[in-house]
Amino acid sequence: MLGGPRQTGIRGVLIALASTVVFVGLVAVIVVNSSGWPAVRDAFFSGENFRSSLPDIAHAFLLNIKIFCIAEGFILVFALLIAVLRSLPGPVFFPLRAVAITYTDLFRGVPTILVIYILGFGAPGLQISGVPRSPLFWGVTALVLVYSAYVAEVYRAGIESVHPSQEAAARSLGLSRAQALRFVIVPQAVRRVVPPLLNDFIGLQKDSALVALIGPVEAFRQSQIDTAATFNFTPYLVTALFFILLTIPLARLTDLLIARDRRRLLAGGGLT
Repeated sequence: MLGGPRQTGIRGVLIALASTVVFVGLVAVIVVNSSGWPAVRDAFFSGENFRSSLPDIAHAFLLNIKIFCIAEGFILVFALLIAVLRSLPGPVFFPLRAVAITYTDLFRGVPTILVIYILGFGAPGLQISGVPRSPLFWGVTALVLVYSAYVAEVYRAGIESVHPSQEAAARSLGLSRAQALRFVIVPQAVRRVVPPLLNDFIGLQKDSALVALIGPVEAFRQSQIDTAATFNFTPYLVTALFFILLTIPLARLTDLLIARDRRRLLAGGGLT
């Protein structure tokens, strides 16, 4: 043997690090030595514009976080309701299943940006008494409607992954169908779909920038304002940096949860 598992692991890390450094260095050499690099550097990597735009974009990014947090809370609840409606058995519940299916098909089929435009500009134009006219309200509503359709399917996959014997056992103990869903099926389903839910919320966090198209000044819109004032594109990179800093922890958390579930599956001999 050339070494134990620990030595093999260290050697693998060193090889991965060396290959990464070589690859990044090669890309950097190609980019820096290209004929258009000076113009790109001045347009996208201006230190002065980075420093001047950073405070305003950081403040505007707080609105992105607010949009994300509000929308996420409503999505978790509304999507679960849609998933449960679509999972109801029997012909008596067919109308509810039809509504749930129509909803998911509709909002998964229409691009998010179109839903934001339609609600952001169309709904306030109806001038219905008591209905908010705030672009921010309708932007968040559009995100909730679209992402609830996707998350509902994630929930439904989790619900259907629970073995029917679980419901049968719950019913044999005297629980109703609703009680079996609430106390037995849904808790198991939610635990199983946490990683794909986090993936959807990573997409939601990025799509919060689309709300800027109907008026609210969040990070992307603020970078547009700064770029128009300076004729320099560095503010866009500042905005991208903020989104990356928020996305990476969520992505790593997703990886950790997937790895944990894999270990549990292997430890249980493939049984869940």
